Amino acid sequence: MQKENENIKMFDTTIAILPISSIAQTLNVHQRTLRIYDKEGILSPTRTDKNRRNYSLDDLEKAKLILFLTRNLAMNLSGVKMIFAMLEENKIEPKNYMTYVSKVAKRANINTEIQKDNIEKTSKRGRKAKQPKED
Repeated sequence: MQKENENIKMFDTTIAILPISSIAQTLNVHQRTLRIYDKEGILSPTRTDKNRRNYSLDDLEKAKLILFLTRNLAMNLSGVKMIFAMLEENKIEPKNYMTYVSKVAKRANINTEIQKDNIEKTSKRGRKAKQPKED
C-alpha cells in the first residue's frame, strides 16, 4: 500500500486550466466580479497568449475565501488584501485558507450570525423607520 501511494503523484493545484466562465459559474458570480478582483490585485489569474484569464485550483480557493470574507464577514476588499498578506506571510497553503481564517475569526469572536446582524443594522442607517399603517 505504501509503494502504491508513493507512485501516485499529487495533482498540481497551481496550473491554470480553468477559464473565467467556469470559475464564475462554479462560484455563482458574474465574470465582472472576477475582473474586479483581478484589477484590485486580489485574484490575479494567469494569462494565455491571447490575453485570456485562466485560473488554477489555488485561484478557486482564493476566490472562495474572498466571497466568504466579503459576503459572510462583511469585509471590504482592503480587508481582504490584508488577510491575504497575512496568509502569505504565515505560509498558509490555499487549500487551508478557509480553515485558518475560520479559526482566527472564531478566536476573535467573529461569526456569520454577528456579521449578519451588523450588515442588517448598517443597511438600515439613514433610512426613516416605517410608520405603522392607520386603520
